[in-house]
Amino acid sequence: MNLETIFQNVTEGNAEDVEAGVQAALETGVSSEEILNKALIAAMDEVGQRFEAGDFFVPEMLIAARAMQAGLVVLKPHLAETSFQSAGTVAIGTVKGDLHDIGKNLVAMMLEGAGFEVIDLGTDVDPAKFAEAVRNGANVVGMSALLTTTMTSMAQVIEAVEDINMRDKVKIIIGGAPVTADYAEQIGADGFAADASGAVKKVRELLG
Repeated sequence: MNLETIFQNVTEGNAEDVEAGVQAALETGVSSEEILNKALIAAMDEVGQRFEAGDFFVPEMLIAARAMQAGLVVLKPHLAETSFQSAGTVAIGTVKGDLHDIGKNLVAMMLEGAGFEVIDLGTDVDPAKFAEAVRNGANVVGMSALLTTTMTSMAQVIEAVEDINMRDKVKIIIGGAPVTADYAEQIGADGFAADASGAVKKVRELLG
């Protein structure tokens, strides 16, 4: 099973084939990092590009991300054995009062597919919990809100991070249906992403 086939199966969303392909590649001696970079990350980059070009929509992205995750489950124990360096740690969650999670889950999967370590804080996340993730070493905080009424919690998270004197240690990005780049600027966030593909780009850019 070559890397090109795994790549193809991720973009097509064939989870079982991705799982089997990663296993087969490992058995033939392909390194876990090579499988991650040339098959899984490369495929998710392709999925992001197709989404931006309008060839893929959210359902296709979700299916591809799930297929990538199936491969990642097989790969993770092997990556742990090597001196693999993740691209950074992102703590992500839907803000206090908001229970929407589809967008947040997709962003988390896409980030994982791009080689980041993701701490999923879940939904209805208290500002203190985001701040705690920063204290525990998250390089980036990603916040999502789907309601205009819960958007205000985003500013409270930034305040909570400032309260522990760690605002300069972390990049903060926000997203969700009612959220805009102007709002990100207004509350002092480092960036805004309109969709999952944009979130991966923005995090890469911020971590430079």
